[in-house]
Amino acid sequence: MSKRDELIAKYAADLKEKCGVTPDHDLLTKVVIGCGPSIYNDDASTVSGSDADELNRVKQNFLIKKLGLKDSPELDKGIQAVIEQYGRSNRNKYRAVVYYLLTKHFKKESAY
Repeated sequence: MSKRDELIAKYAADLKEKCGVTPDHDLLTKVVIGCGPSIYNDDASTVSGSDADELNRVKQNFLIKKLGLKDSPELDKGIQAVIEQYGRSNRNKYRAVVYYLLTKHFKKESAY
């Protein structure tokens, strides 16, 4: 099993256990591939739910650039809903899981 496959299994477990979501493995794999090398870096592989700059980067680089959404207050609400779903007290919010949840939240699976 490759390192990426191990991470995908870990993210799928996180989705089930912490978010109560049964993951679509094809979509999760595409999201993980889309994250690129950041998934292998301890700092870059996670998202801080309390860092406004970090959440703004998620909005700008993922929601607007990758998913093609228009900037609006709905994007911030979506990010907060996903952080809430993942659990604010959960220290390790994996970027791939957050991106997967955002993709599902905004129904933008077609971007992948």
